[in-house]
Amino acid sequence: MRVLVVAAPLLGHVFPLMPLALALRDAGHDVVVATGGEALRVRESGLPVEDVVPPSVRFGPIALRIMLAHPIVAKREMEGSGRLDFVSRMFAAVGNAMTEPLQALAAKWRPDVVVHEPLAVAGSALGVPSIVHDVSLFDGLELTAAVGARMKAGVRSPATVLRTAPRSILEFKVGQPMRFVAHSGDGEVPQWLAEPAGKPRILVSRSTAPGPGAGRMMAAVTKAAEHVDVEFVLVRPEKTEGLPDNVRTVGWVPIPHVLPFCDGIVHHGGAGTLLGALAAGVPQLVEPGPGDRTTHANAITRRGAGLKAGPRDITPELLTRLIEDSKLQKAAGEVRDEIAAMPAPAEVAGRWESLQRWRS
Repeated sequence: MRVLVVAAPLLGHVFPLMPLALALRDAGHDVVVATGGEALRVRESGLPVEDVVPPSVRFGPIALRIMLAHPIVAKREMEGSGRLDFVSRMFAAVGNAMTEPLQALAAKWRPDVVVHEPLAVAGSALGVPSIVHDVSLFDGLELTAAVGARMKAGVRSPATVLRTAPRSILEFKVGQPMRFVAHSGDGEVPQWLAEPAGKPRILVSRSTAPGPGAGRMMAAVTKAAEHVDVEFVLVRPEKTEGLPDNVRTVGWVPIPHVLPFCDGIVHHGGAGTLLGALAAGVPQLVEPGPGDRTTHANAITRRGAGLKAGPRDITPELLTRLIEDSKLQKAAGEVRDEIAAMPAPAEVAGRWESLQRWRS
């Protein structure tokens, strides 16, 4: 079977699709990934990757146009209360630009089915059955519908949706469960980071997507770090000099390979990092923010598997709690075991022919 995997041109959108794409290839299916921009990095996986995003597509200018045209929508988005008003406009614009190149690819390659993440709705406008692959704690069907309603091309309803959210955090009435498997591409992990630190270790990460205030949380953690008996590791920091003695820095690393050697993680609330930490059973401190980040922070807090805080709320006491609170550790371990019990991507790929007959 020919399977076309479609993602918006962002690493955080394509990485979650790769475990299933690779499992489908290993199960004997022909798989092509269609994306663009920085997401073309997944070519290192060995899968064929097609660039279907025109160079003119840039998120900064798109976001600015929406902000100028809809200032109230933009304000709500930055406050984390925008729901889908902003994101649907942004990704509809991206989807409109992707539609024609995708249709040309589909006419040439003739896929039997399309798998797309919820914000790459152009994948469901190709006249073939489509399957939505959830990549966050947001309802993928709701996201798909919101974006599709704003697109120029007509989109068809998906055959089903693959749910990667563990049910104890978020339960949906429809869809098929599939285990989230963290993927962040290749990358070298320094030896010191691939072994225990001899003391508790907290990883501090930030978004791969550009945006305002991306470095504030790292700065706040760094300021409090010298008062906490922990090794802090900053991933891709903006500042690498003048740091406390217990703060180390590292460039791009595959975070899933590093998490087993960490006792906690502080991050921006992105879905890949959040689900990766859940799969590893590592307590997390999540910064609420635009898009799905506030939703993620609230969901983790409700489950008891993590904390939420903004840069102004960071204190040595809060960072200490992240690694010493036994309730956080217990809840994070429970969710880890729950994720491990879900059907693996290889299992889903093994019964792929029947998947199109499933109905949400």
